[in-house]
Amino acid sequence: MLDHPRLFFLLSLFMLWLSAQFGASWRRRRALKEEEREDFAVVQAATLTLLGLIIGFSFSMATTRYDLRKTYEEAEANAIGTEYVRAGLMPAVNVAGVRALLKKYLDLRISFYNSRSDGDLQQVNADTAQLQNQMWAAVQDPAVVQPSPVIALAVAGMNDVLNSQGYTQAAWWNRIPKAAWSLMVAIAIACNLLVGYGARTAGAKSGLLIVLPLVVSISFLLIADIDSPRGGFIHVAPQNLVSLQQSLRN
Repeated sequence: MLDHPRLFFLLSLFMLWLSAQFGASWRRRRALKEEEREDFAVVQAATLTLLGLIIGFSFSMATTRYDLRKTYEEAEANAIGTEYVRAGLMPAVNVAGVRALLKKYLDLRISFYNSRSDGDLQQVNADTAQLQNQMWAAVQDPAVVQPSPVIALAVAGMNDVLNSQGYTQAAWWNRIPKAAWSLMVAIAIACNLLVGYGARTAGAKSGLLIVLPLVVSISFLLIADIDSPRGGFIHVAPQNLVSLQQSLRN
C-alpha cells in the first residue's frame, strides 16, 4: 500500500473522515457536560499537537532518506567516471574491454533508477549482478598476472564502483518502518474521533469535518510519496549518471 501513495491517500482520507463522522455520532448519543468541556479541550489540543509533531518528524525522516538516495546516485556516477579514467592504467589489451563493460554497466544503473515495474527491476538487478562479476574479472586477471601499484589503482576504482551500487541498494531499502506508519495512522484516527466528538451538529452537517481528514491525508500522501523510491510523483532522477553517459559518448 505504501508503494502506491495515491491509493494510500484515498484510503486514509476515507478512514479518517469515517472516524470524524463516528465521533460526531458519538457526541449526539452522549453530549459533553459543561464541566467536561475544559478537560476535553486540553485533551483535544494535546492530541492534535502530538499528531502534528509526529507528521513533521516523519516528513523529516522521509526527506532524509530521499536526500541519501540522491547522494548515492551522485556517488555512483563519480565512481564509474573515475574508474573509466583509471581503466587507462590497465594493460593496453584490457583497456577497451573494461571501458566497454563500464558503459554497459552505466546503462544498467540508469535503468535501475528509471524502472517502475517489478519485472523490469528484477531483470535489471540480475543483469547488474552478472555484469559486476565480469567487470571484476576484467580487472582481477591483469592484476594477478602483472601486479603493480598502478594496476592496483584500477582495481580499487572498480571496488568503489561495486560498493557504490550496494550502498545505493541499501538506501532504497531504507524506508520509514511500517510500525511507525501504523502508530501515526492510529493517532490520526484518534484525533479525528476527538474533533468529530467536539464538533457542533451544524458543523458536522456542513462538511467541516472533512477538513482535518483531508489535510492529514495530504500530509500522508506527501510523506509516502517521498519515502517511496518508485511509486508516486517524486522520484530520484539519475541526472549525474545520464550526464556521465552523455559525456562518455562524446
